[in-house]
Amino acid sequence: MTMFLNSLRLALRSTMANKMRSFLTMLGIIIGVMSVIVLVSIAQSSSSSISSAISSMGSDLLTVTVTDEDLTLNADDYLALEKYDSIAGVAPYLTVSSTARSGSNYTSVSAIGVTGEYMGIVGTEVESGRGIVESDLSWRTYTAVIGSSIAGDLYDSYDVLGKTFTMNGHTFTIVGLLTETGSDTDTQILIPLTTAERIADSAAITTAYVKASSTDTVNNAQTLTEYQMLLLTGSEDSYSVYNKSEILDTLDSVMSTLSLMLGGIACISLLVGGIGIMNIMLVSVAERTREIGIRKAIGARRSYIMMQFLIEACVLSILGGIIGLGLSVLGLRIFAMISGMTIAMEWRAAIAALAFCMVIGVAFGSYPAAKASKMTPIEALQRN
Repeated sequence: MTMFLNSLRLALRSTMANKMRSFLTMLGIIIGVMSVIVLVSIAQSSSSSISSAISSMGSDLLTVTVTDEDLTLNADDYLALEKYDSIAGVAPYLTVSSTARSGSNYTSVSAIGVTGEYMGIVGTEVESGRGIVESDLSWRTYTAVIGSSIAGDLYDSYDVLGKTFTMNGHTFTIVGLLTETGSDTDTQILIPLTTAERIADSAAITTAYVKASSTDTVNNAQTLTEYQMLLLTGSEDSYSVYNKSEILDTLDSVMSTLSLMLGGIACISLLVGGIGIMNIMLVSVAERTREIGIRKAIGARRSYIMMQFLIEACVLSILGGIIGLGLSVLGLRIFAMISGMTIAMEWRAAIAALAFCMVIGVAFGSYPAAKASKMTPIEALQRN
């Protein structure tokens, strides 16, 4: 233990004696640790945010999508699913990409043509006003329910009931404001489905939500939905039916793969940093051959010399990791402030990065340490 503490003290003294050189040596490690922690933390936080948004829509919700472009289904085709007891409701919808304008303000939007049951099925609520009702569909009215972000972009205010905006050459009157959720709902504009069909000049609908009567009947509802879609399309390859758990499982798998990929790419920086440590330790061994020779001459064992240089390499690597960790915390806070996202530090990635730093210190410091320990006193003293 005494030998270890002495070696650690000498390693710290050597590091502080050449501050700039030590910092430049640690820079690769610092950048590598920051890359691992920041990239993985952002990926995991984004995954959690998306998962929460999907989960908030309910575990009893199915998503139906027609994938065959040659097929044309209308709203009534989907609504036929309501005859089954295990299905509580169906909400076909049509998305129209456009630009909404109010005075000099404008914003790109996804206007969603919906039925009166849409908001109840997907769990969307209004902060003020009302939602789309059956009379809007019957009369194909140009009414709209907008999200909070749209209200801010067009009017710089949430007091929007009764105000108008233009979209696709038509003037819409706002009848409702959606409750702010911090999700995609805030950027949506809901309009009557029949009005969306008129704007799109098509009654073809490729997507719908199907709500099971309870969480216990989701599987049965999915089976019945798939059966009905097979009757309508004639081919299992023409449609897809997903429940939220399947979507979440797929998302988790994709994000886990993405996190591993990002972490692997970032680890390359750590390996480059390790090469820098090996390089500077070889320089240090060359500079201190007389010191090594004197210690050998007065009885220092090979293991002591090797431990000293190995600890110096580990000190450089671990210090770089700690500095990288501190900068990662600062960087994530700045990114969260700029992006408006909630970013949580991924501590498992941080611990793994620091552990990897220790491994790098041992791996890339072993050769210079072994080279120093193998010098004979005569060889070391003759070099200077």
